Amino acid sequence: MKKYKILLFDVDGTLLDFYDAQKQALRKTFQNYGIPLTQEIEEKYISLNDDLWKQFEKGLIDKKTIVYTRFVKLFDEFHIHEDGIAFEDDYQKELGKGHKKLPFAKEVLETLSKEYHLYVVTNGVSQTQYSRLRMSGLYTYFEDIFVSEDIGYQKPRKEYFEYCFKKIPFFHQDETLIIGDSLSSDIQGGINAGIDTCWICCRETNNISIKPTYVIHQLKDIYKILE
Repeated sequence: MKKYKILLFDVDGTLLDFYDAQKQALRKTFQNYGIPLTQEIEEKYISLNDDLWKQFEKGLIDKKTIVYTRFVKLFDEFHIHEDGIAFEDDYQKELGKGHKKLPFAKEVLETLSKEYHLYVVTNGVSQTQYSRLRMSGLYTYFEDIFVSEDIGYQKPRKEYFEYCFKKIPFFHQDETLIIGDSLSSDIQGGINAGIDTCWICCRETNNISIKPTYVIHQLKDIYKILE
């Protein structure tokens, strides 16, 4: 078993419950605008948003295109006469308040921070991610936080990781492990960057084309890998 020294953690779906944050932010922002949030509208937003993020991971669009077109498209489809760009700004403020931790997140980070160098690697809106990490109490466990919006590249692009590696003191690829829930972003990104990968898989499946170094089913299983 390799002896790792540097651990790179994704945020959403790994440490924080993004779906809870998204649901609460949608409900609050729609309520503030006096617009009924139906199940149909919510499901369509999630579908639109997921598709835009997949395009972003492939480098087909930039971050600004995601955040400033998703509500515009949604409102056009449902004939909602509101400013989608202004709505996005208010939504981001609400999203930044969503800091529900996933099981074992605080315990694992507190334990590992005593022995390992911990860093955040996340695709997201910078202000929102920093806000959520601070409010969750997880911010203090990390030596640095790398947000794609600040870097100009995103996971899984090699350039994103090259930037991070240059900022990490005494970095060595063979001493570094990335932990995340996304095969296309975290695991493929780690593979592109030449580091070992740990996939948090919340579902049973053997039918995957992207092969992580390790597979765990909950965050606390990381101890088994690091022992």
